Amino acid sequence: MCRTFADRLNRVEQRIASACEKAGRPRDSVRLLAVSKTKPPEAVREAAACGLRLFGENKVQEAQSKIPMCPAGLEWHLIGHLQSNKAKVAAHYFQMVHSVDSLKLLQALESHAGTALPVLLQVNVSGEAAKFGMKPEEVAGVIEAANQMQKIEVHGLMTIPPFSPDPEKTRVHFSALRKLRDQLQEETGTPLPELSMGMSHDLEVAIEEGSTWVRIGTDLFGARG
Repeated sequence: MCRTFADRLNRVEQRIASACEKAGRPRDSVRLLAVSKTKPPEAVREAAACGLRLFGENKVQEAQSKIPMCPAGLEWHLIGHLQSNKAKVAAHYFQMVHSVDSLKLLQALESHAGTALPVLLQVNVSGEAAKFGMKPEEVAGVIEAANQMQKIEVHGLMTIPPFSPDPEKTRVHFSALRKLRDQLQEETGTPLPELSMGMSHDLEVAIEEGSTWVRIGTDLFGARG
């Protein structure tokens, strides 16, 4: 039986609420980012009609054509890999970038942002060769550089762990990101309140380990073709 979008959203919301309760956290400490990549504007309109306002896209080119066809008043976040040569377009279309993985990219966003632009630094805590992200030991220096910039604001960290059908196997990576964040706050004196981690299959574990943004695509919009 095909669920309506409202049904799928309700199920995800219940999972988030239950995970927050288990972790002893208030529900409003975790935000739901609806990952609309590869989905048409009609799907975004349906989600917006159900009350969602925060949407995540993977590719600048897709977002550039899609966003103008979507309802006004939505907030768009870039969660996919961003090349420095597309920083100008990204700074125009997105209100937050979760996937800053180099100082070069940070500098490109700084040069193109019209106003303050919140970003998260993507960290490859697993060391997996196929994943984008900075090495943990590189992050402190990038934060220090960002603190000298006028428009870029580093709000926290993001990671994408290796996929495992067993969500418990991702816990070690989420825990590592949280510990790194705590260490970096102490080392740099920079508040880093945000942790973007957890997707459809492992959001509960991510919330238990401190996630403040869960990026949900499949369980809201269905499998991508």
